[in-house]
Amino acid sequence: MTELQFREIINRSLGSHVNFRNRWDKYTFDSSQFVEQSKVESILSSLEERLNNNYPFFHPSYAGQMIKPPHPIAIAAYLMAMQINPNNHALDGGPATAKMEIEVVKEIAEMFGYSEHLGHLTSSGTIANLEALWVARSIHPTKLIAFSSDAHYTHKRMCEVIQASSRVINYDNLELLENELQKGTIGTLVVTIGTTGTGSVEPLHHILPLAKKYGVRVHADCAYGGFFMLLAKDENPIVSPEPFLSLKDCDSIVIDPHKHGLQPYGCGCVLFKDIGVGKFYKHDSPYTYFTSNELHLGEISLECSRAGASAAALWATLQAFPLQSNNGLGTILTKTRQAALKWSEMVSSSSSLLELEKPDLDIVIYLPKTNPFSASVVSQITEKIFSATMNQHKLPVYLATYAVDSASIAKCHPTFIQDSPTTKVLRSVLMKPEHEQFVPELFKNISAIAKTMI
Repeated sequence: MTELQFREIINRSLGSHVNFRNRWDKYTFDSSQFVEQSKVESILSSLEERLNNNYPFFHPSYAGQMIKPPHPIAIAAYLMAMQINPNNHALDGGPATAKMEIEVVKEIAEMFGYSEHLGHLTSSGTIANLEALWVARSIHPTKLIAFSSDAHYTHKRMCEVIQASSRVINYDNLELLENELQKGTIGTLVVTIGTTGTGSVEPLHHILPLAKKYGVRVHADCAYGGFFMLLAKDENPIVSPEPFLSLKDCDSIVIDPHKHGLQPYGCGCVLFKDIGVGKFYKHDSPYTYFTSNELHLGEISLECSRAGASAAALWATLQAFPLQSNNGLGTILTKTRQAALKWSEMVSSSSSLLELEKPDLDIVIYLPKTNPFSASVVSQITEKIFSATMNQHKLPVYLATYAVDSASIAKCHPTFIQDSPTTKVLRSVLMKPEHEQFVPELFKNISAIAKTMI
């Protein structure tokens, strides 16, 4: 989309609000809210200057963190709805956007294979996971919630918030996992589909049968990787399909449209397979509900006020980019996945860089080939590469670093010297479709700098 086209759709969004306001009698804007035009311009100029202190998240040279620019149609739709400022806590606060939320949540649930569901949008994946764990604790109040060491740190934190006991569990050894489940102390397992650090997909298809055998619930944290479900449905999938195709049997699922769904922050989503869990949300708030006897989203949410604009933005985006594998959002994800595969292939033939593990999705983890090949030296050179690539005058590249267990590197590379328990390595998040074409240039740049330092 060109800059001119973007300006046109933004102007269209602003004009729509003028049309909306003109449907009602005119009134005088209260003088207490008046600001001189010169002051407005000064404030916004100052804001523009301060916002320049940001990394170029929109550009393919940025491959650092999980930050993906929202699509222009999402921006325009958000702006269009934001001017009305609907609140999706109740149908009274956002009748139009509440219906949009119900529609998009249904589409997401169907993508995962849920034939029926209870769910809604949230302000973030953290809050979505909080709700899922809160329901898990409500079902098994005296049992543990377990997750792997690679799970997002907020799972432990949220367990503390809801006063649920938790523990870290190993999913690599299924025999040990079954031994733990046999004890009957675990009520819910959290399985991550796309870990925050490496984008790894945990073996849900192996974990689920064991969990069901012992009556243990399974919550899938798909905040990052959930939309790759579209690629798993392909005839020739470029992701391992088994974990994704097992999601329909999970008790709850969380996904973040503000990651791979082209949405602005914050937009998360929580889904429950059993609609009966709605009983845990039951509360009395008579001042909120007075115009409809239908289910209000606020009746199945821990959050109260939620931006209806988020629902409008996601609804408009899915109209343009449907949840299909060979069309819409699926074509975008194919490119990000292919970017990671291309990066992996280039690392394998590099003289200066080593791959730590094959990417499951579109995050790649790699490290410099140092001499000596030790945790301390790799960490030192990693930091230098990270800084040098970002501070180049021409064609800067923005990466991230990631601390890993040194033993995991030694497992892949037996000559590695573990002179420190953890090692800092390089991490690239290739979540923009433009990365597919940009990878050779990015990798050439990073490799050249790495060669000067090892």
